This record gives sequence, structure tokens and C-alpha cells, in this order.
Amino acid sequence: QVQLVESGGELVQSGGSLRLSCAASEGTLSSYAMGWFRQAPGKEREFVAAISSRGATRSYADSVAGRFTISRDNAKNTLYLQMNSLKPEDTALYYCAASSLRLGINVRDFESWGQGTQVTVAS
Repeated sequence: QVQLVESGGELVQSGGSLRLSCAASEGTLSSYAMGWFRQAPGKEREFVAAISSRGATRSYADSVAGRFTISRDNAKNTLYLQMNSLKPEDTALYYCAASSLRLGINVRDFESWGQGTQVTVAS
């Protein structure tokens, strides 16, 4: 099991960029597939991006493909989400998550979650 802590969320103008980080405060990320999810008020938590344990495979939601990039640095025990060309509809609480079993896109595929970091994109 790993303990995850997200950081980097803040208020940003439409069209701007932001990089989120997810660090393991307990345990190591190297053996886990990792993912980013987001949840806006009144909506279900949705998949954003995922990456395999070594970073060889990446998956993105259609809504962010081409704008967001998921990456990881296992030596630093950290996961990243680079967000470019941000839009107001990207506003949400962003969560990182870890899976010891598979690289998936469903909430139930992930067993460990951070507490989220808020991203707000102003119009």
C-alpha cells in the first residue's frame, strides 16, 4: 500500500498551463500503475490519464488528449500531470491513484488514492 499526496493545483487563466505532482509519502510507486482522475461538483469522478509502472504505456481521456501529459519519475517516487491549454471545463478536484493489479481507466481499478488538489481555470 502507498500513501499519496497531490500538489500543484491552483487558480489559472484559460489557456494557461499547470503541472500537478503526486508524491508517495509512504511506500514506493515503482511497482504500481498510476492514474489521474478528476471530479467536478455534482459529477462523478472521471478518468483523466494513466501510466504503466515503468511508463512505457500511457492512456488519456479523449477530453484531454493532446493537451495533458502524464509522466513519472520512479527514482523520485513521483507522478506528474502536465496540463496545457487549460479550459474552464478542466476545473475540478484532481486525484492521483495507484493500482497494484493493472493499468486501468476505472475508479475500481485503483486501490490507493490521494486526497486531491483543486484546479480552477478562470474564463
